[in-house]
Amino acid sequence: MWSKNNFILLLFTPFLIWSYTYNVGPGMPYDSIGAVPLESLNPKDTVKIYYRSTPYYEKWVIARTGTSNAPIVFYGVPSGNGDLSVIDGRNAVTRLQLDYWSENRGIINIGGSSIPNQTPNYIVVENLEIKSARTPYTFYDDQGQLASYASNASTIYVVEGSNIIIRNCILHDCGNGFFVSHQAKNIIVAECYIYDNGIENSIYEHNNYTEAQGIIFQYNYFSHLRTGCLGNNLKDRSSGCVIRYNWIECGNRQLDLVDSDYPEIYNDTSYRKTFVYGNILIEQTDEGNSQIVHYGGDSGDTTHYRHGRLYFYNNTVISKRSGNTTLFRLSTNLESCDARNNIFYVTASGNRLAMLAEYGLLISGYNWLKPGGVISHCSFQGTFIDSGGIITGSDPGFIDFNNEDFHLASTSQCIDNGTSLAPQVLPQHNVIYQYIKHRRYENRPDDGLFDIGAFEYSAGGVVDETKVKEKNRFVFSRIAKGAFCFTLSETGYLMFYDSQGRLIYKTEKIGEGIYIWNGNNLAPGVYFYIFSAQKNETRIGKLILLR
Repeated sequence: MWSKNNFILLLFTPFLIWSYTYNVGPGMPYDSIGAVPLESLNPKDTVKIYYRSTPYYEKWVIARTGTSNAPIVFYGVPSGNGDLSVIDGRNAVTRLQLDYWSENRGIINIGGSSIPNQTPNYIVVENLEIKSARTPYTFYDDQGQLASYASNASTIYVVEGSNIIIRNCILHDCGNGFFVSHQAKNIIVAECYIYDNGIENSIYEHNNYTEAQGIIFQYNYFSHLRTGCLGNNLKDRSSGCVIRYNWIECGNRQLDLVDSDYPEIYNDTSYRKTFVYGNILIEQTDEGNSQIVHYGGDSGDTTHYRHGRLYFYNNTVISKRSGNTTLFRLSTNLESCDARNNIFYVTASGNRLAMLAEYGLLISGYNWLKPGGVISHCSFQGTFIDSGGIITGSDPGFIDFNNEDFHLASTSQCIDNGTSLAPQVLPQHNVIYQYIKHRRYENRPDDGLFDIGAFEYSAGGVVDETKVKEKNRFVFSRIAKGAFCFTLSETGYLMFYDSQGRLIYKTEKIGEGIYIWNGNNLAPGVYFYIFSAQKNETRIGKLILLR
């Protein structure tokens, strides 16, 4: 029989979120993704898809809701060699208990479903290679019937939903590599490899085609489209668009940032500001359109164009075209761009580079380019403002241009010649990281002065082994999650440098005891650390990171 005390205890018992992990793969409880009850997933549930030598020929919808602390996760468990689980759309089968629309538009649909019928929220899709949804491929729908993909089908089609993260996925061989509808909010695309998408002779399919209410692209590698395909690399119609720390090469244009048809997007104040920083943008030899960035609109209804400002800073832009290159096409004179701290390097002569097409306001300062650059190759009707600090030269001083190492050599003109960022980008969009080939990132060194371009030079002062005070050699191998353990006897700071003397990480002040450093983003090689103690002299040592 319940007592009063028992009843009070029950009232104050904390609410617990029960969760379940569905293990899919060889030797696992579920031999297919479709065997998982996808229509009844709950917050904190995880579907683990283990690597196998043959792809999973399956497709499905995610239409359940997680929470901020308990998302629903679809997680690929890689092989011992790091190979991702492959989801292949060709003749893929659908779980028959599902009932959703737009089946021909994606391999994994997020939202747009009758069974289940929730609007997805807090969803994570991670560590999967997803491929092959386009004409002429076919699939089996939720009625078990053979059907054909649309030409604009994608690996992941976000029909609706909020707070969705796509991380460390490989997305290829589709019409659109990744597609997001206007009913989606707060999307993050991170550490993905998106390439080899598009439809032959068509300008309407792209590696990325998104139209969301808030979207961030970070640490991604966008590469070539399929042969003969005419689409752009990253095409976006979103409000609140942030493109940072990516490597984007090839495509008709590298960035096509145009207008939305939907009032919930074009009436959003964040539609008027777009942030592009810390990226490497490469126009390969005579590929596609000669324009690198298009900002404004393409629908023809100029009332819905962005009519705002593109903040474009600390990017490294490379054009290998033999002819003309135009950096920015601003659609009307109501579009503007603040471009600062960028490297604009063309392999052709300097007069082949134009800053603008025909329209728009460009405020340009503290950028590097070859001498002879022009404002426009067209009949220019816009406004160009030189805010000073422009540096010209024959070569920006890359470490190894031929092998696409665009870090700065110690003799580069770009070192310490940048300027402060626009107040409108701070503090949320400060440049605090930099890209690592490929799909990784690191802290950007900070010596108080911005270098021009996507990479900051830092000599560090620790590569001269004759100056290493402690000769003990510490050898570490990679352990779980790339963690390295340091036992500290006093308070101080830890700083880590690569073999070229570039600062790659600095801790906040840390106290005595064990400090765990996550070096998971580091490639094998030689690194140096400095422990700067508050009381005693600085100690310096070497790490050799093994595979």
